Amino acid sequence: MQKSKWMWVLFCSFAVMVSAGFTFYKPVSQLYRIKEGRIHFKSDAPLELIEASSTNLKGLIRADDQTLAFSVANTSFEGFNSALQREHFNENYMESARFPNCIFSGKIIEPVDFTKDGLYTVRAKGKLSVHGVDVERIIKSTLTIKGSTISVQSEFIVPLQDHNITIPKIVNQKIAEEINVTINATLAPQN
Repeated sequence: MQKSKWMWVLFCSFAVMVSAGFTFYKPVSQLYRIKEGRIHFKSDAPLELIEASSTNLKGLIRADDQTLAFSVANTSFEGFNSALQREHFNENYMESARFPNCIFSGKIIEPVDFTKDGLYTVRAKGKLSVHGVDVERIIKSTLTIKGSTISVQSEFIVPLQDHNITIPKIVNQKIAEEINVTINATLAPQN
C-alpha cells in the first residue's frame, strides 16, 4: 500500500510539472540578423558636399516583440573627399576613440506579421546614440518581407546640435548642420 501511495504522489508531481511546463512554455522568438547592410550619410553645405558610407552595419530584429537594434562603427565610413577629411570626422567631430559606434535601438510601433510577405511602412521608436548623446527618435522605414528575408530602407535627418557635435566657425559653410542618413539592409533568420 505504501509503495502505491508513493507511485501516485510521484505520478501527480510529474503531471503537475509537465502541465506547468506546457502552460508556461513560450516559443523562442525568431531573430533576424543583418547579412548585408549599408549606411550612407551626406552633408550638403553651401561650400562643400561630403558623403561617406559603411557596409559594416550590424543589426537585429526580434519578431515577437518587434524590438530592434542597429549599430555602425564610426571608423568604418569611407568615401570622404580626402583622407584628412576622414581624419577630422573621426578625431574632431565624432571623437571615435571615445564614442566608437552610432547605435539605434527601439521598437517598431505598427504591428508587422513577419510570417507574411508584403510591404510595410513602419515607424520605430527608440534611442539614437551618436557622439555619446542619446536622443529619443521616431524613424520611419519600409520593411519588405519576402520568404524568410526582410529588407529595410530608411532615410532620416540627424541634427548635429542634438548630439553635441559642434562645427568651428571657420568651416561652418563646409559642414551642414543637419546630416542626411540612408540605410539599406537585408536581414535573414539567425541560425
